[in-house]
Amino acid sequence: MQNEKEKLILVANPGSSSRKYALYHGTDLWVSMHFEYEDGKIICTGRDAEGNERRIDQSFNNFTEATLKLKHILVELGALEPSQHIDILTIRVVAPSDYMTEHHVVDEEFLAKIDEVEPKAPLHIPVLAQEIVAFKQAYPRLKIVAVSDSQFHTTKPLSRRYYAIDPNLADKLEIRRYGYHGLSVASVVRTMEAEKILAKKMVVCHVGSGSSVSAVEDGKSVDNTMGFSPLEGVMMATRSGSIDVEAALDIKREMQFKTDLELSQFLNKKSGFSGMTGSDDLREVLKMRENGDGNAKLAYDVFIYRLQTAIGQMAASLGGIDALVFAATIGERSDIMRADVVKNLEFLGFRLDESKNAAGLDGKITTNIGSDLSKPVYVVRTDETDEMIREALELVGE
Repeated sequence: MQNEKEKLILVANPGSSSRKYALYHGTDLWVSMHFEYEDGKIICTGRDAEGNERRIDQSFNNFTEATLKLKHILVELGALEPSQHIDILTIRVVAPSDYMTEHHVVDEEFLAKIDEVEPKAPLHIPVLAQEIVAFKQAYPRLKIVAVSDSQFHTTKPLSRRYYAIDPNLADKLEIRRYGYHGLSVASVVRTMEAEKILAKKMVVCHVGSGSSVSAVEDGKSVDNTMGFSPLEGVMMATRSGSIDVEAALDIKREMQFKTDLELSQFLNKKSGFSGMTGSDDLREVLKMRENGDGNAKLAYDVFIYRLQTAIGQMAASLGGIDALVFAATIGERSDIMRADVVKNLEFLGFRLDESKNAAGLDGKITTNIGSDLSKPVYVVRTDETDEMIREALELVGE
């Protein structure tokens, strides 16, 4: 049997307007690829493990065409020999369904289930389905593993999984607070266990373009701010976060949206930082704020406030808190954001050491940026890709 470290594993990250892939030899990155539109054509940029970039001259009319030629591209990039084959494709699943809270080897049952759940996740499932179908067409013998972004949160108590609606209706429609970013939080827990710094009760802030806050006790999920979909919870780059349903319906009327999908796209893709400032990049928002932009100041203040209240909510879910953790792109990189969030959390026992916070990870995997008088405040590098590979290998039993 082929050793796990010898397996060629392709990690897929399909978006609505781009595709990202990374080829791993076991858990070692060989090459990453980014397909995106440029002048009406799809072009590919490859990057090896050392960060060297190379642009592929071929152009593609659609993403399916790019998928069909993916092996040829990998050979051209020098990542594959013509005689080699990819062993496993692993792809993330973000979908509100009890079935989708587990990891699955893609088969006919799985394909039928994603068709069923598509109306509940119209922004995520069509892209996922298109990607899987394209790979099955191009590489019919390829083993495809769908890894759930909610599986880590299946340990939540029922009181944190249900909305206050008729439980029979909730069960019939599978309406739950599933929670997401589970792969990221699971990675944080694994890393902290390895570093022997895992706290009994901790709040994990995954802060990136998508953001959520999780309550973790003894390494298991107790709560998460995201719910039926990733829209619920804190403010994000392009998502509004939690919003009163009546307010959402009023937006639909005012904007004269004809379908629910238009409203969903507005709240998921045209709100948050993007909707409030015109930019979905926190770095740009901070520059705008420094230059006196009132909307940028308001957006940033809302962002910080939502994170602070979410941390308080998760601390209440835990019945106490021993450590605070920041992870993901913004969580790992923005000392300004971390300082402003923690500024209001002294009542929970948290204070930052300014110099440690400014240094951040500084090449490390974990660091404690709390002051000597504070409970631990960790910055932890999350690795969702590594988590996906681990889960895929465990599921296929190889």
